[in-house]
Amino acid sequence: MSLRLSKFLANNGVASRRKSEELIRSGRVKVNGVTVLEPQHKVMPGTDTVVLDDQVIDSNLKYINIALYKPVGYISDMADPRGRRIARELIDLEGKIFPVGRLDYNSEGLMIFTNDGDFANTVMHPSHGVEKEYLVKLKGVLNSDELRKVREGVRIEGDTYKVKSIEYAGSSIKNAWYSVIVDEGKNRMIRKIGNAVNHPVLKLKRVRIGNLRLGDLKPGKYRLFHKRELLGASR
Repeated sequence: MSLRLSKFLANNGVASRRKSEELIRSGRVKVNGVTVLEPQHKVMPGTDTVVLDDQVIDSNLKYINIALYKPVGYISDMADPRGRRIARELIDLEGKIFPVGRLDYNSEGLMIFTNDGDFANTVMHPSHGVEKEYLVKLKGVLNSDELRKVREGVRIEGDTYKVKSIEYAGSSIKNAWYSVIVDEGKNRMIRKIGNAVNHPVLKLKRVRIGNLRLGDLKPGKYRLFHKRELLGASR
């Protein structure tokens, strides 16, 4: 059965479907020796030869999903011109895997790496509504009006940032912890909301993606998981 070229790349662990489309349009992909620029170009797995940057894409690839506890002080990207430590280097496995979403340099907690582009797209695309849960330490304590504002949505730079839920989870002497659930992936969303209500984020830890929990993983450690663990048996 033929597949769209972008779906073929995603299925074989090259990148998410959206990123695969960018790779194709940039002229980095050849099919049977000819550069193809259209993501919808049809290919036949096992018959057509697909090459990315002179590397043949193996259509018999086995999918792998990894849950990593990213510590503070690592970046989510696969490379960094500033020379900072990279989360991928914590995973002592060979092969091409890529991160599903991001945790910024000063945040910690659950990150996913995979070579399954369709799975990555399901986790990341807003239409699937996959929840991400965080434990967040804010400077100070939100009063009732500030809590209401966060729940209703905060306008930042012409856009609305809204969490799915926020609940008080405990406090230190001067600051408070909150459980925050989001179902969209805007860049640095929780930090921007904290700044907007004058309660900057002091610590941020992601503890859940879908049904997949950080559990007792230690910083810098990882484990394999099946996508059913995150999406549930029905998906």
